[in-house]
Amino acid sequence: MKEIIQQKLLELEQLHHVKILYACESGSRAWGFASPDSDFDVRFIYARPVNDYLQIAATADTLGLPVNEVLDIGGWDLKKALQLFLKSNSPLYEWLQSPIVYRQDDAFAEEIKALMPRYFSPRASANHYLSMAHNTLTQDLQAEQVKLKRYFYALRPALACLWIVQKQTLPPMEFEPLRTLVEDKEIQTAIDDLMIKKQAADEKALTAPVEALNEWLIATLAYCREQIAALDSAKQTTVELDMLFRKFITW
Repeated sequence: MKEIIQQKLLELEQLHHVKILYACESGSRAWGFASPDSDFDVRFIYARPVNDYLQIAATADTLGLPVNEVLDIGGWDLKKALQLFLKSNSPLYEWLQSPIVYRQDDAFAEEIKALMPRYFSPRASANHYLSMAHNTLTQDLQAEQVKLKRYFYALRPALACLWIVQKQTLPPMEFEPLRTLVEDKEIQTAIDDLMIKKQAADEKALTAPVEALNEWLIATLAYCREQIAALDSAKQTTVELDMLFRKFITW
C-alpha cells in the first residue's frame, strides 16, 4: 500500500504542478488502534510555484483525491497550513508527529517541527481535545450498543487534553504514550480489552457500553474543564512563518 500511496502523491504533484513537502498517515493507523479494515488517511502539505501566489485570482488551498473504502488522501497548501500552524491547529500538529511518514522535504520538516513548541498554545489545543472527547462521549457512547472504535475516539482526545493540563506540553499523537497517564488499573484493563477486540473486529463492530470507561471520561473531562482557563494561550507573530513560507515556495 505504501507504494500505491507514493504513486498517488506523485500523480497529484504532476497533475496540479505542486511540490509535496510532507505527507503522513493521520488516522487510526498512526494513532495505534487500527482495525483490520481501517482505511489509510493520508494528509499532506504542498507548495505551489511562486507565481501562483503572485496573482489576483484566488487559487484553491486544498487538494485531494476522491475518497474510497481504502484511501482518503487530502492536503493543504503551505500558506493555509502555516496560517493554521500560527493558531496551534491540533490536527496539523498531529500530522507533524506522525510515526508513518510517506514523503518529506527534510529541511522543511526539520524547520517547522523546531517551531512547534513555541507556537503551541496549550489552551487552544486543550479546548480542541476537550470538545472532541465530550462530543463523542455524549453523542456516540450513550446507546445500548455503541461502535467499538468510538471509545478510542473519546479516550485519545481526553488523554491528550489531560496531558496538556498536567504537563503543559504538546501531547503525543500516538495512543500508547498518552495512556501512561491512566493510573487506575481497572481502566487500563478495560482499555486493553477494547484494544484486543478492535484489532480483530471491523470498523462497524459494536460493543456494550463500558460503564467504568464512561465514568472515567466524565470525571476526566470535568477536571480538565476546570483547569483549562489557567493554561497559557500562546500568541506569536508571523515573522518566522513568513520566512519559512518564502523559502519553500521557491523550487
